[in-house]
Amino acid sequence: MTGFDKVAVIGAGAWGTALAALATRAGRKVILCPRNSATAAQIAATRINPKLSGMTLQANIDVTDDIARAALADIILIATPAQSLRAAVTALTPHLARATPVIACAKGIERGTHKFMTEVIAEAAPDARPAILSGPSFAEDVARGLPTAVTLAAKEVELAGALAQALGSPSFRLYHTSDIRGVEIGGAAKNVLAIAAGIAAGKKLGASAQAALTTRGFGELVRLGRACGARSETMAGLSGLGDLILTCSSPQSRNFALGMALGRGEARPRDKLAEGEFTAPVLIELATAQDVDMPVSNAVAAILNGATTIDDAIESLLTRPFKAEG
Repeated sequence: MTGFDKVAVIGAGAWGTALAALATRAGRKVILCPRNSATAAQIAATRINPKLSGMTLQANIDVTDDIARAALADIILIATPAQSLRAAVTALTPHLARATPVIACAKGIERGTHKFMTEVIAEAAPDARPAILSGPSFAEDVARGLPTAVTLAAKEVELAGALAQALGSPSFRLYHTSDIRGVEIGGAAKNVLAIAAGIAAGKKLGASAQAALTTRGFGELVRLGRACGARSETMAGLSGLGDLILTCSSPQSRNFALGMALGRGEARPRDKLAEGEFTAPVLIELATAQDVDMPVSNAVAAILNGATTIDDAIESLLTRPFKAEG
């Protein structure tokens, strides 16, 4: 496998900046490519990204908005929100060398097309080698070098392993797999379920309800994953159960924070993007097409689109017929 010495990160939000820092710690030459020139100039001049407070960029991270120069890297990490991934890859494609690995670092499903992130990459950049990075992680922890473990998936397990070796470090452990769909479903579904967990916390339903909601939500994630051909070990791994536990228990999760605000009767926070808000209706459409029962996710989607109130959704879930575990 060819060496991967140069890494480009497209998107300079908190997550993109953290990824640039971890790639530098892994010994790679790194380009951080914001999506507009003003942001690039500001970060290059100050070495600080206001979206990731308390961190100064390492001196050897090259900051530029020149997408053509970023495309020359050996590995491309796309750190834009899920709904912006297609635009980022489309801008990159004319400058991209054949067979360059392009790794999606967002967790979601594209609105309108119902495509997962690697499918969007494959369609927008047919000559690229799509991969997906997902798992329990917060940008602040990764940027600070705190211990983190995630999953990287690519169609060819050898490529996934090589990318994991190139990006991993003692504080950032990467497990690799060829189960792309399992990793993508875990990442997308947990964002929706984290909103449900946040609502329960905001409503002060108690720790018992929180535990029940998380485990029943995991059951939904597993059912959908199996229907879409994912492997059980992936669903029970870092990008499935691990990510679900983290995002269903921490206010650092934007999806959990959104749910808490809703549960308290507050306005939705608009300063930070919660991917689950966009993913919920698409996830339900996918589940319906696969004939998979996802009552918790359905309740979240109905609450978000105003089809039901939180109290009515809770009552509906609590009065469902008793059934066997599974």
